[in-house]
Amino acid sequence: MAAQRTIAQRAIRQESEVLLRQLDAYLAALRTGRGAVDVGHAERMAAALRQLIADTARSSAVDRARVRAAVHYFVYRGATGVTGDGPARPGGGARLALLTGGRAPVERRRQGDDDRVVNDLLRDLGRADLIVEH
Repeated sequence: MAAQRTIAQRAIRQESEVLLRQLDAYLAALRTGRGAVDVGHAERMAAALRQLIADTARSSAVDRARVRAAVHYFVYRGATGVTGDGPARPGGGARLALLTGGRAPVERRRQGDDDRVVNDLLRDLGRADLIVEH
């Protein structure tokens, strides 16, 4: 039983490290000037997501999956240069549906959608103190 717990803890730690690397890579790309995004705001959102990753490391698999989806939504939307006018990254629809309950179609994302999706998740997980205003 203890061995299974150790394996699960290691997997969760690795998952957290991957998410943190994705955030770091995205911010590094923004700092080099790729994409028309407010870097300071993106850094504040990333800081909130980093804190959420740390806070949910011992949470349920459902909560961790929602945090993972929020990170992917935040990172991959920006990594493809989508500003709401172009095509969304393939495969993003399931993540968006998970996070928004199907409220916003992928192809109609707007600039403020990242804020809304991440801030809604922060509220849902009881972390309104981490909400980032633009």
